[in-house]
Amino acid sequence: MVATVKVWDPLVRVFHWGLVACFAVAWISADTWDDMHEVSGYIAAALIAFRLLWGLIGPRYARFTQFLRRPTEVVAYLSDILKGRERRYIGHNPAGAAMILVLLLFMTGTALTGWLYTTSMFWGSDWVEEIHEFLANSLLVLVGLHVAGVVLASIRHQESLVRAMVSGRKRRPAGNDVN
Repeated sequence: MVATVKVWDPLVRVFHWGLVACFAVAWISADTWDDMHEVSGYIAAALIAFRLLWGLIGPRYARFTQFLRRPTEVVAYLSDILKGRERRYIGHNPAGAAMILVLLLFMTGTALTGWLYTTSMFWGSDWVEEIHEFLANSLLVLVGLHVAGVVLASIRHQESLVRAMVSGRKRRPAGNDVN
């Protein structure tokens, strides 16, 4: 049996899978079921607000200070991926952390523009709707990149990151892993 260590707490995991569900429901219900679309957007916004707070006060691996890296570190990590020599991180690796930040920004923008579109000031505003749709479509691309990165890291480091985001546990650090 492989020794594991607790990485992601239950609230981080509920946030992650809850946001996945909200985005899927919002995407599927767009232009069809307005109430469901709006509710999923409001839930997504609430989840993001929670995650921002939890990134400040949550346990070690939930904190932004633990996993957000300088752009130079992200670029160096991406270069190491291309060379096949990236290190394994117990928490989020620099590329994954950058993707979290971008996904949160785009999801926040999507929720914000969706809400703005329901206000009397911006009701029927084409530019707000266009920005909302652009952000939502961009999220599809970003989610695809995120999933590809998860698959690549899972293969390269021989551990299922999806399973880790369900169980909260990863293989213990060894060798030159970054704790």
